[in-house]
Amino acid sequence: MPSFARMRRSHFHAIALAGLLLGASLAACGSGSTPAATPRTSVAATTAHPPRRPAPTRLHAVASRRLPAPVQLPAVAVAGGRVLAAGGLSAQDASVADVVAVAGAGLAAPRRVGTLPAPLHDLGAAPLGNRMLLFGGGSASGSASSILAVAPGGGVATAGRLPSGISDAAAASIGGIAYVVGGYTGSVPLRSVLAYAPGRSALRDVARLPHPLRYAAVAAVGGRLLIAGGTDGARAQRDILRFDPASGRLRRIGRLPQPLAHAAGAALGGTFYVLGGRDAAGGQQRAILAVDPASGHVRPAGALPRALSDAGATTAAGRIWVVGGRDASGAAQDRAWELAR
Repeated sequence: MPSFARMRRSHFHAIALAGLLLGASLAACGSGSTPAATPRTSVAATTAHPPRRPAPTRLHAVASRRLPAPVQLPAVAVAGGRVLAAGGLSAQDASVADVVAVAGAGLAAPRRVGTLPAPLHDLGAAPLGNRMLLFGGGSASGSASSILAVAPGGGVATAGRLPSGISDAAAASIGGIAYVVGGYTGSVPLRSVLAYAPGRSALRDVARLPHPLRYAAVAAVGGRLLIAGGTDGARAQRDILRFDPASGRLRRIGRLPQPLAHAAGAALGGTFYVLGGRDAAGGQQRAILAVDPASGHVRPAGALPRALSDAGATTAAGRIWVVGGRDASGAAQDRAWELAR
């Protein structure tokens, strides 16, 4: 053990060395020289330039509403600020003709506001102006070729015709043009992407899908059309496709974690969401997937209140609405869920 005297000498030497260093520093200041600054991060700089974090993408259910009746495969879009659902299959798997206002101005609860000219299911739906456009649809007698325009109050008018009867298609709108993706003629699944603009006499075939596609998840994000999953008529698919109307180019930008069909698609905050669906074995899914529309990167983004396929979805007032659908037991749903980030 060191002696007390040795400890005192060590302590003295340390004090002396500190004094010499302090004196040298003061002398330098007195001579007009500037001591080297020690690098540090100021509190002000840290506060003014916080690290950039990715925008939140996870969704969760904040409310639900009871529909007038259970429905699966409804066509869902926004018209004049209202979320509308049209057609679909009933709990008894029969086509229905109801037009239901789900949410929006003046609605305390969902209610029937109109009727389609005929019962239909598997219609493609897209908002355009203050109306919801409906493309084709299936029925007991085959696939319809009509294009219908539905007003916010539920009024329905004929707006055009498709080249042939089509069901199982999905649709979205960009810049005043509605795009109809894939579908089924009743005998042949389709590879087409059709463009429809009101006032034109015919639809334009603007792109060819890499394979036939039915029941895909589709939404418009940042002026481009995003397409995920679906089935070619035999197998569920994993491709994530992007169509750019400005260039006419359609390309694959990514892949889903697993094959998925009968999922719903919606856009919110620059992100493409794929909601629920059926896996390759036909099982309903709860997962919500967020797809980056630039890179095609997919990440988990929450879960639906229950496993669902064959639901309709749309975005309104910064929320995603998921309407109806089919649960894991095969039952049609009588709920509309409001999802928020």
